[in-house]
Amino acid sequence: MHPVLPPPAYLISDIHLGVASQAVERQLLEFLRHLKGRASSLLINGDLFDFWFEWRTVIPRAGFRVLAELGNLVDSGCPVVLIAGNHDCWGGDVLRKDVGLTYHVGPWTGELGGWRTRIEHGDGLRVVEDKRYRMLRRVLRHPASIAAFRHVHPDWGARVASGSSKASRVHRARDGGAGLRSIALEALAAAGDVDLVVYGHSHVAALERAPQGGVYANAGSWLDAPTYLRLTPDRIELREWNGSTEGDSLNAVDRSAKKTLP
Repeated sequence: MHPVLPPPAYLISDIHLGVASQAVERQLLEFLRHLKGRASSLLINGDLFDFWFEWRTVIPRAGFRVLAELGNLVDSGCPVVLIAGNHDCWGGDVLRKDVGLTYHVGPWTGELGGWRTRIEHGDGLRVVEDKRYRMLRRVLRHPASIAAFRHVHPDWGARVASGSSKASRVHRARDGGAGLRSIALEALAAAGDVDLVVYGHSHVAALERAPQGGVYANAGSWLDAPTYLRLTPDRIELREWNGSTEGDSLNAVDRSAKKTLP
């Protein structure tokens, strides 16, 4: 049975805590506090952290206040799902048990805000451009590599990881998100039981109805601009947080409409 995240559901991605400025982190904290009593569920589509690793007794210090606020949100009755990104794919008991998140590695399929949805962070999906990265990813996520990394001092480990991942966080996708968009449209055409495909990773916000039916969405990167998706059974909205009740509406797709709504 597929998981269900009830409406109104909110979705954010690519915050990169650890390199995000204090202003960016403060915006996120304000947004999370705003969700209490308003959101019925929250999904974070990868790279909440620029680097995350759980040693046996140590975790990275970046984002501590955000983790506390996410825990408060969970305690208030709002389920929170964190999809592993390429920067935070080594999660464990701290996220699951101590904070209370549902931490998920790989594609997520379920009902999000009333939409039959397939979600992936988006790293490694492009057939040609990501070929070398997919090989590296298999090594980095292998249990033997993870066990070996636990023997590295956390300060050194964080420094190495931060330096090696710099390029993938400071640049938008060179193709402007076109590669992931194309893959999403193909996925929608092939999967008749999916209303919505969501990717992150490219740092390019998107919301559009596919020609063959269904919707492709990308919440963009909170590191670059505080954009997010809000989903109800009748509508998906791309919005930008401005500290107000619901932020500014940038785009919207209505379930019954034939075209994107203003």
